[in-house]
This record gives sequence, C-alpha cells and structure tokens, in this order.
Amino acid sequence: MDAIDAILSRRSIRRYTGESVPSETMELLLRAAVSAPSAGNRQPWRFIVIDDKDILRKIPTVHPYSSMVPQAAAAILICADLALEKHPGYWVQDCAAATQNILVAARSLGLGSVWLGVYPRDDRVSGLKRLLGLPENIMPLSLVPVGIPAEEKPPSDRYNPERIHRNRW
Repeated sequence: MDAIDAILSRRSIRRYTGESVPSETMELLLRAAVSAPSAGNRQPWRFIVIDDKDILRKIPTVHPYSSMVPQAAAAILICADLALEKHPGYWVQDCAAATQNILVAARSLGLGSVWLGVYPRDDRVSGLKRLLGLPENIMPLSLVPVGIPAEEKPPSDRYNPERIHRNRW
C-alpha cells in the first residue's frame, strides 16, 4: 500500500484477533517511528514495546480508554527522554510525529492500531510510569495498541474546504 493510501484509509481500530505480530514487523513500526522529524534533530523519543499479556491486562487499570489493549498483540508506549530536550516543550511534537508514523506504518502493513492519549493527563502519566517502572526523566505521550484487526472500517473523508484558508484568514 502506498503512503497516500495508508494515510487516507487509516482508521482507529479497537478490536483485535489476539494473534501475534512478528518481531520483524514490530521493528518496522519502530523504524517508521524514528524516521519522524524532531526539533533540532534531538530525537528524544524512547519506546516501550509491551507484549507481556499480564502487563497488557493491567493497562486498563491505569488508562480509562484502553479496554482494547489486552486483545492486541502488543502496545507501544511512546515516551520522551526529557534530558535530551534542546528546545523545551517540543518533545510533544516530536513524539506525536513518531506516533503518527507508527499508525500509518501499521495501516500500510495491514495491522490495526489506535492512538491512546496519555500526556497531559496526570493520572495516566503516573499510572503508566508506576506500572512500567519509568525513570523520572521519561515522560509518556501516547500508547498505541497494535494487532491483527478484528474489524474493518471504511475510509473517512474528513476534508472540509471551509476549514482551508489561503494566504490569509
């Protein structure tokens, strides 16, 4: 699937078959993630690939919108190492770009995924930090469950010309 098709047909998938995803495929998702742009090329991201079923089952206890996580093959927690910041605050954009790359890459590989927001919700941040033993300088931004989709959603055309301005407002 080419990039434009993957972008235009990407949907949030919340139902998975439970089948595993090969480690080579997970590595491709991470390679896509680290290909994202970052402020000052600092690449502050850190990733936790969670495929331990015990941990996947515990995630819904700390994230209220993650009930689908236990059925996914794995989840990727996208974090920032705040010690690597060159331009304070831009870690959010850097890690958001990495998250989007994972979502598009997953779609292009026939996988399902969904972006679950973590930061700036203190309860989600502290819950995942505690559950996964994150050091103080590591800040989680998003959690992306990944798996073989157990649902198919048609593309959603969100283009609205009324929201587009040219040259000036």
